[in-house]
Amino acid sequence: MGKLLIVGTLAFDAIETPFGKTDKILGGAATFIGLAASQFNVDSAIVSVVGDDFPQEYLDLLISKNIDISSLEIVENGKTFFWSGKYHNDLNTRDTLVTELNVLADFKPVVPNNYKDADVVMLGNLHPSTQMSVIEQMETKPKLIVLDTMNYWMDNALEELLHVIKYIDVITINDEEARQLTNEYSLVKAAAKIQKMGPKYVVIKKGEHGALLFHKDNIFFAPALPLEEVFDPTGAGDTFAGGFVGYLAETENISFNNLKNAIIHGSNLASFCVERFGTERLESLGSKEIKQRLLQFKELTQFDIELE
Repeated sequence: MGKLLIVGTLAFDAIETPFGKTDKILGGAATFIGLAASQFNVDSAIVSVVGDDFPQEYLDLLISKNIDISSLEIVENGKTFFWSGKYHNDLNTRDTLVTELNVLADFKPVVPNNYKDADVVMLGNLHPSTQMSVIEQMETKPKLIVLDTMNYWMDNALEELLHVIKYIDVITINDEEARQLTNEYSLVKAAAKIQKMGPKYVVIKKGEHGALLFHKDNIFFAPALPLEEVFDPTGAGDTFAGGFVGYLAETENISFNNLKNAIIHGSNLASFCVERFGTERLESLGSKEIKQRLLQFKELTQFDIELE
């Protein structure tokens, strides 16, 4: 059983899609990553910050999934990070309605002593200098450092982002962000450029069109499972990342072939996440359902072909 350190946001989300809308519900990158990773046999901890408006029931949920939250900072009289968004009919595009950083504005993550030797570090979508501060606190070089980022940091903190990218092993971004970061339309060329910036592996997420994994000259593609119902894609990318790092921490194998398996496990868990609003689907997800859907992935991608 490997050790997994997750650094990211615990948050409130308010979401509107063509299928309905919510009031404030549980959200945040670290939440989705942690819940997804909890499906694997890992020793995981979340480092984050919330206000004292964050309900105890949400903390109890994380604890019930055997996630260590002893390093979660709770700011007295503080307000938890809040994001509100409205999705368009295609569910691939959305408008951000409200972003309130609140206690996140002054967040300085402190890595707990018992996780300074974590095997896998998952740096959720935060300011690049915040992500860098986590790397600098590690006493033992992790087997794998995975970083998620977004176009906002490319627009507003590019220099810091390029600096932290030098120190990581895997970057996970979507196709639009990969193109912005490299000024390359071809994702193959974009991935090659990103690898020269530092990461050994590049994961490019394409939403309902699956995910691509690049390493040197090797490319692997994992499809997304075609679903009858998609309610809310908000946490899908972070759920994917949680499944990815959870599997790698459990298996303690960071070969290219095993990263392929991790991509499939991440895609599988993300397919559940989108079926309900927020974390609802992940909260009650069982291993039997997960295995059944993994078989669907296998059937979707396997075929026999005779080559002369």
